[in-house]
Amino acid sequence: MVQVMQTHIPVLREEVLALLQPRAGGIYVDATVGGGGHAEAILERILPGGRLIGLDLDDVALKRASERLARFGEAVALVQGNFASIKEILAGLGIPAVDGVLMDLGLSSLQLEEPERGFSFNLEGPLDMRMDRRQPLRAADLVNELSEDALADLLWRYGEERWARRIASAIVRARPLTTTRELATVVMEAIPRRAWPRAIHPATRTFQALRIAVNRELENLEKGLPDAVEVLREGGRICVITFHSLEDRVVKQTFLRLSRGCTCPPGTSPCRCGGRRWLRVLTKHPVTPSLEELRRNPRARSAKLRAAERLADSPHPAHPPGGGEEAGDEG
Repeated sequence: MVQVMQTHIPVLREEVLALLQPRAGGIYVDATVGGGGHAEAILERILPGGRLIGLDLDDVALKRASERLARFGEAVALVQGNFASIKEILAGLGIPAVDGVLMDLGLSSLQLEEPERGFSFNLEGPLDMRMDRRQPLRAADLVNELSEDALADLLWRYGEERWARRIASAIVRARPLTTTRELATVVMEAIPRRAWPRAIHPATRTFQALRIAVNRELENLEKGLPDAVEVLREGGRICVITFHSLEDRVVKQTFLRLSRGCTCPPGTSPCRCGGRRWLRVLTKHPVTPSLEELRRNPRARSAKLRAAERLADSPHPAHPPGGGEEAGDEG
């Protein structure tokens, strides 16, 4: 959700609407409602008779969304919750199936621009980085308590940071660290000046890695994505916007796996795995922002949108017969 600004510009708005195809009377889930920009656009198309369920971990985001969507009245239900629990949340609302799900992943600018949330390396704030402020784990806990090896592994795994070992060593020497600028300074000094990336701040990958770890973002996506597919009724659609390669890889591989059906080795006949296709992938390649959108909203530059359509009923997609080995890359 990096696209959200004070004026809340929803990234890839028209592309999402074209692929999601919200219709009057349908039930839709905005699984990361944020400031409500995408939700507002969906609601304008599903009334009369439609309903939108908005989920978010962030209580502040939900308050802003509530204000923006107030004019839609009872057509909107906002829930503070994790999309990894989408099945349980919908069951609690008495909703057995929905017509569409949107996931707009990552960090919102509303969060980034609040120093006390600790997401920004440009603003002085505590090392927090929690999207859900009810949870106990903070970025400071990881920075100050992990071993050097564990910290380096985290920076490499979730940030793909090539200088992970040097940064981890520098962090351990500088402990305790309590603020975002303290951490950003340590990272900048750990990376050779000649190796600073040109397009991003030197601390970008470190902050990304810590945020992903604090909020268990990849684990939530790996569980929530197949569960979101399961709650779709036949013909329902799912759209997912990602902002970095780790998220996009999970979405791409999950969509491909659930669109393959049989996972038996080549030449096996008859099929022994009982696999059935869950999805029809609608985006052979990810949809990215137009030049016009990038001029309006530069923070949308890394956004990628993938979409798929639910096919016939099958067993739970998170555990496909045959082990669900990953499908090959399609670009």
